[in-house]
Amino acid sequence: MTDAAHALPESPLLPELLSLCAEAVPAATALRDAARDSLRARVASGARVSGKALEADQFAAHALAWLSTYAEALTQMLAWARGLEAEGRFGEMEALLLQLGFGEYLAQMQGGIPMSQGEIARPQDIGLGGAEIDRFATPAVLALARGGNTDAARARLVALMLEQDGSATFGATGLDEEFEMVRDQFRRFANDRVVPFAHEWHLKDELIPMAILEEMGELGVFGLTIPEEYGGFGMGKTAMCVVSEELSRGYIGVGSLGTRSEIAAELILCGGTEEQKREWLPKIASAEILPTAVFTEPNTGSDLGSLRTRAVREGDEYVVTGNKTWITHAARADVMTLLVRTDPATDNYSGLSMMLAPKPRGTDAEPFPAPGMSGGEIEVLGYRGMKEYELGFDGFRVPAANLLGGVEGQGFKQLMQTFESARIQTAARAIGVAQSAMEIGLRYAVERKQFGRSLVNFPRVYSKLAMMAVEIMIARQLTYFSAREKDEDRRCDLEAGMAKLLGARVAWACADNGLQIHGGNGFALEYPISRVLCDARILNIFEGAAEIQAQVIARRVLEQGAN
Repeated sequence: MTDAAHALPESPLLPELLSLCAEAVPAATALRDAARDSLRARVASGARVSGKALEADQFAAHALAWLSTYAEALTQMLAWARGLEAEGRFGEMEALLLQLGFGEYLAQMQGGIPMSQGEIARPQDIGLGGAEIDRFATPAVLALARGGNTDAARARLVALMLEQDGSATFGATGLDEEFEMVRDQFRRFANDRVVPFAHEWHLKDELIPMAILEEMGELGVFGLTIPEEYGGFGMGKTAMCVVSEELSRGYIGVGSLGTRSEIAAELILCGGTEEQKREWLPKIASAEILPTAVFTEPNTGSDLGSLRTRAVREGDEYVVTGNKTWITHAARADVMTLLVRTDPATDNYSGLSMMLAPKPRGTDAEPFPAPGMSGGEIEVLGYRGMKEYELGFDGFRVPAANLLGGVEGQGFKQLMQTFESARIQTAARAIGVAQSAMEIGLRYAVERKQFGRSLVNFPRVYSKLAMMAVEIMIARQLTYFSAREKDEDRRCDLEAGMAKLLGARVAWACADNGLQIHGGNGFALEYPISRVLCDARILNIFEGAAEIQAQVIARRVLEQGAN
């Protein structure tokens, strides 16, 4: 135990904390509504939002997205706290997480939300004036914004964290016993089979050993959300979040192995024929086959409507020609969910189709042995362990029976159906990476001595650690809410996008601050925090870059305002 554990004799909590938070949430949502209405007046005519006007007013649109994300995040934090209180589990640590989170996020909503390191979204950027900001500044909001995120509260939180040495999850998550049992199982697996080896895999840029994939298959990772009738476990997206968190805490590459199976299974479940479901899903669930997603092209990026890879029907086969890029785990995959253009007369989403394209598993000596297919590795900073590839198709053949759903022109619609799950899972991976950074940073801060004291005793250090824990819990609750909405079969593209947007920023902030705690040592490749920093950076890019994600969120918020 360090001096920080005795920094305060008791918790410095605001009086009537839950009541203050309950009063602050309506003020936060009212500010969001005012911002939405202000922007709508500039970019919409009636119920229709002008895409051109929204793009021209992009900074304001993205500011609205972040403001809306904060309002929803605080709503879900309050719901989490109330749920714990009802169960008698709302303790001192949970109260500090709530107080610090509300204090910081309300202050940022009033003064400026960091969209990135150099871009601050302020209320006036969306067209809000003094009157709207004054209405937001209710007594509850002011009490939390001025007295919530204090040095005393941060010090006390870290003191409590030190009493739970070895735990990566600080504070009750709000999940029931079944999910916590799942967490414990995968935390043990990550600690025993991943954490001791992850940094070496990263430094050597090696593929994650097949033995790890086989163990993950035995644990049910690849069939977690596949219905039991198709050989899976039939668990929901909340379970997926828990598993993704813990595996990504060990190493994002391991946590992301399940992503390919999740995307493929979701595509087949939502868009496949019954015959395709019975053919492919049991093999995916058992890890008999490993899938990969083959969507992106060199000149398309997020603009999938301009995709050019062609598939031409010849008898009972399609012949594929074109190029793909940023394809994860491509060499070792057995089947590709391959997005192609089957209608050459189109130049938009309508001519796209999805294929279930089998290929032989590659080896180190011959990574792409399939006729009509070639590939080359893309060297990357982080997110290693599966490798990234550019692929070329020239006369590559796919059985016509493997056209997903059996009808051409449905590819983009089928892909869109996976976005909710993919973004929820990416948010969960971000939480795992953030947890890893916090755990590594906390351990180093305790062990490293400077000026005769552990680093953790210095205010700038324990403050970083405290806010890591706070923002991880905020992102976690927003992610779990999205997962529950998905499990209840309710539309949650907005909430899933918010969870991904916030989770990615939190992961980067935690990794950056974790490295800063290490000082010069953090810049050395031998320290794992250097890997976590590289891994965290990709989260703001894939599954929808932060800017694209913010644009989508803004449009959805504006559309809701028209209803």
